[in-house]
Amino acid sequence: MIRYFTAGESHGPALSAIVEGLPAGVTLREEEINRQLARRQQGYGRGGRMKIESDRAEVLSGVRFGRSIGSPVSLLVRNRDWANWTTPMAQFEDHSGEVAKITIPRPGHADMTGFIKYGFDDIRPVIDRSSARETAARVAAGSLAKMFLSQLGIQVGSYVSMIGGAGKPIAQELLQEMLADGAEALATAADLSEVRMLDRDAEQAAIAAIDGVKEEGDTLGGIIEIFITGVPMGLGSYVQHDRKLDAALAGALMSIQAIKGVEVGTAFDNARRPGSQVHDELFAGGDRGLRRETNRSGGIEGSMSNGQPIHLRAAMKPISSLVSPLRSFDLASLEQVQSRFERSDACAVPAAGVVAEAVVAPVIANALLEKIGGDHMAEISRRLEAYREELRCRFRA
Repeated sequence: MIRYFTAGESHGPALSAIVEGLPAGVTLREEEINRQLARRQQGYGRGGRMKIESDRAEVLSGVRFGRSIGSPVSLLVRNRDWANWTTPMAQFEDHSGEVAKITIPRPGHADMTGFIKYGFDDIRPVIDRSSARETAARVAAGSLAKMFLSQLGIQVGSYVSMIGGAGKPIAQELLQEMLADGAEALATAADLSEVRMLDRDAEQAAIAAIDGVKEEGDTLGGIIEIFITGVPMGLGSYVQHDRKLDAALAGALMSIQAIKGVEVGTAFDNARRPGSQVHDELFAGGDRGLRRETNRSGGIEGSMSNGQPIHLRAAMKPISSLVSPLRSFDLASLEQVQSRFERSDACAVPAAGVVAEAVVAPVIANALLEKIGGDHMAEISRRLEAYREELRCRFRA
């Protein structure tokens, strides 16, 4: 099974990731890893850090001649900004007497609780590890799982449906048309927009909203729509809580910094409707076999994939580092003060969509490996095609 770990601080020498359990024989492209990293850096409303960094991953192990070899893949993403932080973030030389301690926490951030939890006298270590800069390593790691899935006909993509109060989900007819070519086609279309929106009127409204909060020293959050296409029926299980596919996907999305809500399909709208208007009716027979005419369940029923596109929505709160500060206090003196500002973005919702794609990919990959097994791509491909053919034949007239 695939698992990954990340290490590194926002202003340290580098971020790193180790991906364990990737099957052998997966075709991996260095340019695709770096393309995903570049996507994460884009988006209207990003701050000064994105002008400094130009993320590229160095692959240190686990790949030979462009294919995975079954051993752990290690990735390194260097921080160019490290050159400006060698004293404040020195690893062995003690510069504590030279560096001013940060003791004013930002509301809504990890600052306050992390400071207390880990017994620090300076918030800087909390800031540097809790920072969303860490997601660069996760995008690099997740890109390997995305390439694995793509070679099996499973695609992951996203778009932004709302920033602040601007925008809404695109019409179902247009969505189905775009997903017919797979979720990557939808993501490619979204990437043409500075805010990764598919509706041009919504795009302009979102850009205006971001400009507005910039002038006020404020920030904006939004909603991301994630789709996974080509997923066969039966991934996940209802048998135990830790094998439920929707729980694992929700957990992955909630692990992204500033994501505070996740729904599967149109779950919150469904909660306001009677069951007759919620559940997806079933049909079988003919050339199409098993089918549903709607997808209100978001592609998951009974905590298992049902063969339809998986649809997830994630709500990102506004970034908590504000140019116009909120009230806080100094942890050293308990004096009431304004919170401090740490270099940040006015809006990072477009980037969060790219991170969301990266974190759900290993979840789907593991559910697939749990279902069909296999240690190398040829074996996995044979087993998956046999399973898909069985499903295709079973429900035809």
